Amino acid sequence: MWGGKLVFTTAMKFSIGLIVLFTVGGLSGVTHSVAPSDTQQTDTYYIVAHFHYVLFGGAVLGIFSGFYYWWPKMFGKMLNEKLGGWNFWLMVIGMNLTFGPMHILGLQGQPRRMYQWTEGRAGEGFFNFAFWNLVSSIGSFVLAVGILLFLINVVITARNPTKSPLDPWNARSLEWMTSNPPKEHNFDVIPIVHHLDEFFHRKYEEDPATHTMRQIATAEEIMAEQERNADKHIHMPSPSYWPIVLAGAVPIITFGMIYMHLIAVIGGIILLFAAFGWALEPSTAPETDFENNSSQGTALDKVGH
Repeated sequence: MWGGKLVFTTAMKFSIGLIVLFTVGGLSGVTHSVAPSDTQQTDTYYIVAHFHYVLFGGAVLGIFSGFYYWWPKMFGKMLNEKLGGWNFWLMVIGMNLTFGPMHILGLQGQPRRMYQWTEGRAGEGFFNFAFWNLVSSIGSFVLAVGILLFLINVVITARNPTKSPLDPWNARSLEWMTSNPPKEHNFDVIPIVHHLDEFFHRKYEEDPATHTMRQIATAEEIMAEQERNADKHIHMPSPSYWPIVLAGAVPIITFGMIYMHLIAVIGGIILLFAAFGWALEPSTAPETDFENNSSQGTALDKVGH
């Protein structure tokens, strides 16, 4: 990234938060490689703190980063960046307030899954069980407010009629060469890829005099060119209910294998019925759905000609 310019969008903040908190969780887990330390910490709140830093820091923050980055691609609208910043800081602060004190509680011997204790086991001063559990409880509410703020952001965005730009992040990869959200067939023209970052190289080229990148096209211009060259009669397979019926049969089978074999047999019958239905259904919808394209024929007709 030398000579580059980092833009700290909400998605970037969550990604950086992921790296930092996941690293903290990983380092706290190193102590478990030492047998005496692991013996002391097993089944204490230290373990709870460790795996929540790994799982929450390494998974949940990544999920929220993905939400903010991919929202315009999925729904054609941008989540509010200002609310996103508040969402990030409340979640990070709340997460550290919730699970950070659990390291201290665990090292002092508080067992996991314990919600009350006698006065004699509560500790004193800095190591007081009640104080750190109170801090942890306050942190959980801060974390909850952060997640609530994300839900509010989603509602506000859904009610906002403003559409997102075609290329809101000045992206490099091919998926941003489609509309937001993408059409059913994704690309009007299947792109021919010449570079690892094809979309970026269609927007920028190197200036031989200065060895810097200069813009030669915008995302709007690139997509307008695709539309001009597009096949106006792109053939799509007909929608089908059979895939979801087949998918629904799988949990029935697994449930039956655990609790009652008869249920598994019923699930297997449903799966076979759905598989045959999916395989044997017509590849095109009824003619009434394709009246406007009847003169163009199907993709197979075009191959034949």
